[in-house]
Amino acid sequence: MRVCPLTRAWSALLLLSGLSTVIASLVTRGLAPVAVGGAILVLAWLKARVILSRYLGLWKAPGWRAGFNWVLGFYCLLLLALYFVPTVVS
Repeated sequence: MRVCPLTRAWSALLLLSGLSTVIASLVTRGLAPVAVGGAILVLAWLKARVILSRYLGLWKAPGWRAGFNWVLGFYCLLLLALYFVPTVVS
């Protein structure tokens, strides 16, 4: 039995959201908030890629998908850098 690509995308989004929740709960167990925030940002980047690829249909246009992935990747790196700046400066 073949699973619909949208169902697989939805399942991946559920899994990534669950991982975000589990990672966020690790702050109370002593894990550094900066590390947790960085990991959650990476998971958000993965979720955005799934949404762009499957729900917006960019899997049909590999050139556009690659362009969106590069822009999204640079944006997430910028956010990650801005997130880590206060810990480096102080």
